[in-house]
Amino acid sequence: MRQARFARYAAPVAFLAAVTIGVLVVRAGFENGKHHSSAPTTTVTTKRHKQTRKKQHRQTYTVQSGDTLGSIASRMGTTVATLEHLNPGIDPTALSVGEKIRVK
Repeated sequence: MRQARFARYAAPVAFLAAVTIGVLVVRAGFENGKHHSSAPTTTVTTKRHKQTRKKQHRQTYTVQSGDTLGSIASRMGTTVATLEHLNPGIDPTALSVGEKIRVK
């Protein structure tokens, strides 16, 4: 009689356990990947893409007569604080014509 009672509840318990494990696995995958969409995404990075990104990040500007960090920042779409961070040795009050500074 014990076997009949066990067999009666074994299938539903196994089903609930499988569903619970499945939910936990899917949820852990989304939390680790920081994805909030329902479909997984794949990103392919090529060598050409990496070169383009490096050029975008290492953009320079040549100082012209009358330039200030403020005017350069507004022309290049950035802030004075960012320019000072990208160029730690620069003296904002003594820019030289022809000097190259990083802007991105």
